[in-house]
Amino acid sequence: MKTDFEIIPAIDLIDGQCVRLTEGDYTQKKVYNRNPLDVALMFEAAGIKRLHLVDLDGAKAGKVVNWTVLESITRHTGLSVDFGGGVKTEEDVQRILDSGAHWVTVGSIAVKDENRLLSWFERYGAEKFFLGADVKQGKIAVAGWLETTSIDLLPFLSKYQAHGVQYLFCTDVSKDGKMEGPSTALYRKIIQSLPGIQLVASGGVSSMADIYALKDLGCKGVILGKAIYEGRVRLEELV
Repeated sequence: MKTDFEIIPAIDLIDGQCVRLTEGDYTQKKVYNRNPLDVALMFEAAGIKRLHLVDLDGAKAGKVVNWTVLESITRHTGLSVDFGGGVKTEEDVQRILDSGAHWVTVGSIAVKDENRLLSWFERYGAEKFFLGADVKQGKIAVAGWLETTSIDLLPFLSKYQAHGVQYLFCTDVSKDGKMEGPSTALYRKIIQSLPGIQLVASGGVSSMADIYALKDLGCKGVILGKAIYEGRVRLEELV
């Protein structure tokens, strides 16, 4: 995994369409494009190299749903894709990698079935997984943010860092989709508490100033979606 700062646009999928939620609320859904491949091609044409592809249907259903979108984007673009949402079985992991994704994004399984995830690390290597830690008021949230646990964020991250995970992203659900600025205090705390962690910020980005602030903070990258789709940041600025 590269250590320079990465710009990672997100495509969130519901019913095969490119959408964004606000605060993880499925009732606060806005469709931005009915064809996610068109969006991915637009990113690639602008010079973007990475893509964060999220199966929100899968996260809600507890099983991967939007296989065809993943396969279409990896077949027709050269983007380095991470993909997740409802990943539950080793067959899912194998199919995601076979479909051309570079990384498997995992979140809920890291909370609910640690032993299974560690067996995947053993088979595929921890470096093939992009760990997502979604947080509400300092506690881990799972199942597409529909369920908040009693698990504290920092011990959770520390445990997986010890298991070989270095590359992860953290989303403050209260910030996501609101474009009110990212959780810089939270990210600063993670970086200071876990030396060596490669933290990608996610949620709340509203401007290029936010992105520069996250880079200066020591984040290794930023995932952003709504700020692009709403025209608050332009692709040419990002590149």
